Amino acid sequence: MTNFFDSQIVQEGLDEIKELQNEVYGKMSKLSNFSHDEKVNHIEKLEILLEKQRLMFTRLSLSDDPEAVTMKNHMQKTVGLMGFPEGTDMNILFSLMQETIDVLKKEVDQ
Repeated sequence: MTNFFDSQIVQEGLDEIKELQNEVYGKMSKLSNFSHDEKVNHIEKLEILLEKQRLMFTRLSLSDDPEAVTMKNHMQKTVGLMGFPEGTDMNILFSLMQETIDVLKKEVDQ
């Protein structure tokens, strides 16, 4: 059995997620001061981050590597920290996050 996290694709995906998270979350408090173009760019990055997170969760779900299973379980447990009931399907969470991004897009375009 190969180690899930030894895969170059997985490592690149995790690196991209970490980089995007640092950039997006680091600027959240300044969002109200952004220009229109900066807001659009920020929302686009949020959407890219969400898609990369969704893809990584899918990869984790398809793996039987023990470390991947542990990470997937950890992700599922963090849903409760966001106010969702324990056991909430991650796809529901991802869909709700996409809806929030769609609302942000509409607000910026007004």
